[in-house]
Amino acid sequence: MKKISNYYTYEELIDLMKNNGRSYDFGIIERAYKLAKEAHKFQKRVSGADYILHPVSEAYILADLGMDTQCIAAALLHDVIEDTDVTKEEIEEKFGEEIANLVDGVTKLKKMSAATREEQQAEDISKMLLAMLHDIRVIMIKLADRLHNMRTMDCMPPKKRIEKSLQNMEVFAPIAHRLGIRKIKDELEDRSLKYLDPVGYKEALSALSLCTEDAEKFVAGIKKLILEKIKPVIPSVYIESRIKSVNEIYKKMFVKGKSIEEIYDVYAVRIIVNSVDECYNVFGMVHDMFQPIPRRFKDYISMPKQNMYQSLHTTVLSDTGVPFEIQIRTWNMHRMAEYGIAAHWKYKLDAIEQHGKLSGTLSWIRKLLDNHRDSNDMQDVVGNIKSDLVPKELFVLTPRGKVINLPMGSTVIDFAYFIHTDLGNHLIGAKVNKKIVPITHKLRTGEIVEVITSKDPSKGPSRDWLNFVKTGEARSRIKQWFKKECRAENIIKGRSEVETEFRKNGMILSKSSFEDLLKPIISKYHCRTFEDFYAAVGYGGIQLWKLMPRFKCEYNRKIKDPAWNKGIAAVNSISDKHIAKKEKRIHESILVDSIDGCSVKMAKCCLPLPGDEIVGFITKGYGITIHKSNCSNVRTDGIDTTQNRIVSAEWSNKIDQLFDVMLEITASGGQGSANGLIQKIFEINNLKFRSLNHFVLADNNILLKLKISVENAEQLRRIIGLISKIKSVDSVRKINNES
Repeated sequence: MKKISNYYTYEELIDLMKNNGRSYDFGIIERAYKLAKEAHKFQKRVSGADYILHPVSEAYILADLGMDTQCIAAALLHDVIEDTDVTKEEIEEKFGEEIANLVDGVTKLKKMSAATREEQQAEDISKMLLAMLHDIRVIMIKLADRLHNMRTMDCMPPKKRIEKSLQNMEVFAPIAHRLGIRKIKDELEDRSLKYLDPVGYKEALSALSLCTEDAEKFVAGIKKLILEKIKPVIPSVYIESRIKSVNEIYKKMFVKGKSIEEIYDVYAVRIIVNSVDECYNVFGMVHDMFQPIPRRFKDYISMPKQNMYQSLHTTVLSDTGVPFEIQIRTWNMHRMAEYGIAAHWKYKLDAIEQHGKLSGTLSWIRKLLDNHRDSNDMQDVVGNIKSDLVPKELFVLTPRGKVINLPMGSTVIDFAYFIHTDLGNHLIGAKVNKKIVPITHKLRTGEIVEVITSKDPSKGPSRDWLNFVKTGEARSRIKQWFKKECRAENIIKGRSEVETEFRKNGMILSKSSFEDLLKPIISKYHCRTFEDFYAAVGYGGIQLWKLMPRFKCEYNRKIKDPAWNKGIAAVNSISDKHIAKKEKRIHESILVDSIDGCSVKMAKCCLPLPGDEIVGFITKGYGITIHKSNCSNVRTDGIDTTQNRIVSAEWSNKIDQLFDVMLEITASGGQGSANGLIQKIFEINNLKFRSLNHFVLADNNILLKLKISVENAEQLRRIIGLISKIKSVDSVRKINNES
């Protein structure tokens, strides 16, 4: 930047544009300025400055980066749709579709489109990223807007400063990094750190100031030595210096626990030449001049970063033992390092499709959004996007030598999904440097990774993988597989979770009241039916804990309505008649001979149901346990009758409850037939599901554990009979609920 000012005037903007070597349509710029000035004429910034100075200052930042006429005009107009009566249609009529779309892409969504501030921010970020697919200049305008807002943030309330600063660190600075715009990234981070950790910021700034007091003299001497060595060989060489940003010093001091003396690259000498060959020649020459520090060499020319950054980095020791970094690059690499994607506008306009539409170098944006397009939880989407935006720091290789860039901490699973979705879905093992490793193995830079896949097309990922993966891409692909392949199971699992949460929160509803409560809320999560909602909860697309406060609020509001509240105590799908405590209900269902007020529970070994003959067994220290009369654990022969531990028991005539039963089902056909089997079980009439888990065994058979609720033994026998008739089923048996 030419200078850093809180505000720039329109005259300063025009002077910059006339002197930066680009051609502009000043007629369009003038008309955009006049429209914005008129629209904002009665508006002031919080600081008291005229509002028009904000879009003008934003346009100045973009002009300094070398952006084009349309981008600068859109920056001048970027707030008129949101904050004034000017419409997108009016802008399109006066300036054309291109500028209108740029302005609309930056404009926030309507304030009432989301229920919470977090959801609103999530929607805004998602819309902005989507707009980037059509025109990358949208994010350039947004970054300039954020940067100028941070320059004038001192007048804002502390809460607002922290909120904006945190979002900068999580979203906008990482985006600037991915686009290679170091100027904006560094300043956004430094200004955000100032509000997020004022004490740490001051300490890092102080350490940097002390460190750089003699830096100019030191660097000047180093530059002179290098120039004397290289100039006779490469006459066109250019040498400059750079100082690390405050945030970079802060991270090394407070995150990595280093003292300022232990940071080797506080300042660096940057050598700029004309060709790649000259870069490597210079690299050899500086290693002849200075002692290189081991393992401090990075070749970003042969292995560029994902933001297109290229340079040679090496850390060496001066004659006095002071470590410093040397960066070696060409002029084209230097422009990319300083301006990132903006360099295409300033120097290589034809390298990007006309009007800045997505090029191959920016395909990560589409991939980022594609990974999360099927999710129902927008906040979860943005959380994963934030994770994906974290700078990539890990370089591993495929067996054919292709370099793959992943976040630190990535596993073999992340690697497989990065290569291809099918590769991840069918992953069963891996080799790293030709040695077998677990698929949860955390990768290190330089490792050669070979993925081993299953030949079984029905093989899929495990839910446990979600606990190990690092990238949002892998997490999203795993969830998508479960969403597509296990819908019936997801519906059962999700319904069980919803019912459990409602019971835990004391929300007792009739079926109609329950659906009435759910319908308006789940529609906001793109669920067309209740089954869609249950399935989304089941596979993790919707996190129920985020929704429960809203359900409770709506429940408390509606419970005051007598008409809605009328059926609240009725038997329904949520309560399943579980209204009182379990022990009391069971006691009321059982008549125990000559005993009153004693605690009663059901035996887990035989799990008696109404219709079974039962006896009571006195358990020391607890009370009475109800068994089937033929249970092997309560045979009357061999029992010491003098202890009177066997008592008569029978079922009450009025049993108003359901009993949970676990069934174990074995079937043939492997994963390919599991979903069909689950769907057929799900279709059995009046079957009340509690939970379901299924496993594919080593012999390719299927094992299902199905928990259901039944009224009596006769109903259970009927259900077992119906399941047994399903073609692929080999056996069905009742087991202990805890098996």
